[in-house]
Amino acid sequence: MRILIDIGHPGHVHLYRNLILKLKKKGNKVIVTVKDIPVAKKLLQKYKIEFIDIGKKKDAIIGKAFYQLMYNYKLFKLIKKNKIDIGIGTSITIAHLSRISKMKSIIFDDDDDDVQPLFVKYGHPLADFILSPDCLAGKRKKKDTIYYPGYHELAYLHPKRFSPNPEVLKEAGLSKKDTFFILRFNAFKAHHDKDVRGMSLENKIRLVKKLLKIGKVLITTERETEPELKPYQIEIPHEKIHHFLAFATMFIGDSQTMTSEAAVLGTPAIRSNTLVGRISYLEEQEKKYNLTYGFLPSQSEQMFEKIDELLSLPNLKEEWQKRRNRMLEDKIDVTAFMIWFLENYPESAKKMKENPNETKKRFHGVNPNYQYNFK
Repeated sequence: MRILIDIGHPGHVHLYRNLILKLKKKGNKVIVTVKDIPVAKKLLQKYKIEFIDIGKKKDAIIGKAFYQLMYNYKLFKLIKKNKIDIGIGTSITIAHLSRISKMKSIIFDDDDDDVQPLFVKYGHPLADFILSPDCLAGKRKKKDTIYYPGYHELAYLHPKRFSPNPEVLKEAGLSKKDTFFILRFNAFKAHHDKDVRGMSLENKIRLVKKLLKIGKVLITTERETEPELKPYQIEIPHEKIHHFLAFATMFIGDSQTMTSEAAVLGTPAIRSNTLVGRISYLEEQEKKYNLTYGFLPSQSEQMFEKIDELLSLPNLKEEWQKRRNRMLEDKIDVTAFMIWFLENYPESAKKMKENPNETKKRFHGVNPNYQYNFK
């Protein structure tokens, strides 16, 4: 099978890297394309994944539209030349080109429709299939969306895919016994981030002062941080950040992805931005599994109260591992599901659409969802 995987964000490298390596090992031809995003390219190089650079990425909407035409043209030539069977990604380009080529498009999308209106309007309708976490069931405009019980982060942080290594902490002078906090502040440059705000500088400074009384503070950011916070900024290699997250006392920030990563690793996570209440997978992690808590920027006092409450709990990390285990009981190894879906396409799509409730005995009971074959 000839497969194209389009990378548009550093997080997509983590999402697809296990899939890429497994598909190649099984003899499939896999071509990876990536926009000129330094972090994404460094990650691909680190994981020894060959890629084709398809050009610069723009932040402004007008620039994005022009460059989108360029991406489409470059990938169209590549698809024709390599006779691609399936294109996958979280990519509007893949959706567009499946309509003017023989390539089928499979889009993995975990965002709610209302936070990404352009992708929903110009990408979703053109895709052959959208695959999304089941916490989004019933919330998609695209009615034939296929849902699975998992999160994107479980494609690379499921226990079958990731084991945290405490030795990595030594690079920052830490051990797993130390109290330390990971803070992440985003740039919010994506088209769907228009008008999104995170924590104010005043509250960032207040937060750092509070946490320094308890342990060490490590700030990771997409951009140059404010001078007041610079002493606490640390350059953690992107391929190692998840080891730090796993052993951290707490994660606090405005990043959706890192909040979810912390949660699925069993690390208490606090998030503050104007998207709180609008992201279904984070709402599920908060309301159903109590792994994370979200606060609007206007709710800063409630946020600080929650941080104090959590830090006063005895055996905080042990309690969060119990909550994580409850979550994992309900979820699957997302990479295993991806591999099965692609290698058995289009029969896999037909199976998921026509008979998603095939029963399967699991543990001591009966599980009514076919997807749980991928536990």
